[in-house]
Amino acid sequence: MALPCPAELQVLHADLPTMLSKTFGCGNCTVMTDVTAPPPGPAGAPPGPVAPPGTVAVPPGALGLLPPTQPHQPPQPPDLPMFNCPRRPNLGREGRPIVLRANHFQISMPRGFVHHYDINIQPDKCPRKVNREIIETMVHAYSKIFGNLKPVFDGRNNLYTRDPLPIGNDRMELEVTLPGEGKDRVFRVAIKWVAQVSLFALEEALEGRTRQIPFDAILALDVVMRHLPSMTYTPVGRSFFSSPDGYYHPLGGGREVWFGFHQSVRPSQWKMMLNIDVSATAFYKAQPVIEFMCEVLDIRDINEQRKPLTDSQRVKFTKEIKGLKIEITHCGQMRRKYRVCNVTRRPAQMQSFPLQLENGQTVECTVAKYFLDKYKMKLRYPHLPCLQVGQEHKHTYLPLEVCNIVAGQRCIKKLTDMQTSTMIKATARSAPDREREINNLVRRADFNNDAYVQEFGLTISNNMMEVRGRVLPPPKLQYGGRVSTLGGQDFQGCNVLQTKQQAMPNQGVWDMRGKQFFTGVEIRVWAIACFAPQRTVREDSLRNFTQQLQKISNDAGMPIIGQPCFCKYATGPDQVEPMFRYLKSSFQSLQLVVVVLPGKTPVYAEVKRVGDTVLGMATQCVQAKNVNKTSPQTLSNLCLKINVKLGGINSILVPSIRPKVFLTQSPVFCPCFNLQIFFFCNKFALVRFSMNQ
Repeated sequence: MALPCPAELQVLHADLPTMLSKTFGCGNCTVMTDVTAPPPGPAGAPPGPVAPPGTVAVPPGALGLLPPTQPHQPPQPPDLPMFNCPRRPNLGREGRPIVLRANHFQISMPRGFVHHYDINIQPDKCPRKVNREIIETMVHAYSKIFGNLKPVFDGRNNLYTRDPLPIGNDRMELEVTLPGEGKDRVFRVAIKWVAQVSLFALEEALEGRTRQIPFDAILALDVVMRHLPSMTYTPVGRSFFSSPDGYYHPLGGGREVWFGFHQSVRPSQWKMMLNIDVSATAFYKAQPVIEFMCEVLDIRDINEQRKPLTDSQRVKFTKEIKGLKIEITHCGQMRRKYRVCNVTRRPAQMQSFPLQLENGQTVECTVAKYFLDKYKMKLRYPHLPCLQVGQEHKHTYLPLEVCNIVAGQRCIKKLTDMQTSTMIKATARSAPDREREINNLVRRADFNNDAYVQEFGLTISNNMMEVRGRVLPPPKLQYGGRVSTLGGQDFQGCNVLQTKQQAMPNQGVWDMRGKQFFTGVEIRVWAIACFAPQRTVREDSLRNFTQQLQKISNDAGMPIIGQPCFCKYATGPDQVEPMFRYLKSSFQSLQLVVVVLPGKTPVYAEVKRVGDTVLGMATQCVQAKNVNKTSPQTLSNLCLKINVKLGGINSILVPSIRPKVFLTQSPVFCPCFNLQIFFFCNKFALVRFSMNQ
């Protein structure tokens, strides 16, 4: 199964016009904008949008609407990109034909029109989720305008309907009230007709009768397909997630894995397609803040934490919880939500704030005393800090024990190495398993029974799209290298044998046993720096590792001659640069430094910084566990890396099958390449080229 888009299924990323040239062209094509086509309406109409065809303007008073309270620049018909799709010159013929299943599901659509409206919500800067609630409430509250229509909304400014609304060319303002915690919230929503979007033009382009792809129609279809999932699930980018149900994959540190699906509408060479794929990301686990703190600080039992947090613990905890939403639990059914802005330095029994009494007098009161007096609640953990929520200058403090982490908050902070490893293990899927999960997602989504999809007359296939592919023959790899003066020279002028050993890849892998590098490097001066403790990697383990590495490297055609000129133990990243400077000055012809690491450690980054950017020394790192227990496969992989780092060539394509890219032996520069060279402080410019022919 081929889940990524195959070449025959050329698709357009429905995100931004910048992606159009990447999908359909060579990268140098121009995204054109059609600015000459007027908006629908009678000829000779004044500038600006006009009423959609077939609508009658109704006076605002007849609909119970509010008059505009402030001037608003009416939206102009958008200059939407029209992409001229270059025709494909021909289809490939090489290889064995194969039928592939792609995670694309065909969309059938009517040849009609969709009406586009601009939405302006005041107060603005509301989250998309709140904006969707506002629009949903508005549609139900103003039945005289929307009738039985089911508009779709992108959460920001774009609303689409199947039929035009009876508001004509006027900008209408509606008042929408959302019930809130404590008091209702009132919003003003302005609606303005923008354009009539033609699905017929999109169908014509897909069937090849026109080369212009109407991007506005693709956007409209994408909003239709995303409307219901956006209200049902937790949207993240172009993916949707739901809370764990029947599975639990903790990542540690108060984080867990949520599974979901990616969805986007894309045009192909013949039909519109719905791209569906499985996705996963990290969310914060909904739990009491006390438990969250224990996970972050690796506290097994909160009852063991009898002392206030240390400064380092508080800083670590603050870094994790700052910016998260919490909800309070001490006010009964009213679970008010706040956003954390800080963690107090002092515990709840000492943290004070200015409390205004009924007589108008202001006194200093501790958080613990306030909760005892106000809620008759004696804190269980008065020695722990408080969360500062809302705006910092308002001095709103909450004890940890009355707060819960709000569900559905995506983790945008960097995962630790251990969390990344756990995430990879939890999300790894074979191709058949991934296909099965995608098909299950489509069945559960039941797009054809989606009321909004039905509203716009769309039908989605339940089966993956089958496309034709070709399995290209694998290229032969040549080994052997510089072994004799017989039989001519290779492209670097090295004398080689006529009969070199070759390898044929099978399923992407090949066997190198009994073969030598095409050009092996002879290593005469090398060193070992062991940053693992001597109790972890003993001297006899280092000696055995050295012997086994020399044996494997000699068999591979990269002989490591003699014992290392230097073999010492060291600890910590601070010793890396002094040790490397000593090696650089003491051994002028030093070729390689093998560095033994005790695991995930900052030493690795320091080794690469000093070796690669400061002193220019070739380094090869190896984990302590691989030194203590050597295996031929691990040592062979080390040799592959070392040989290339020292200028050797592991293998090449068999010369007889290498196509000649340039028919001349003279140097050739292609000005068509978009070669960008960046200068920093007038010091250097870096351009990468390949040494191979």
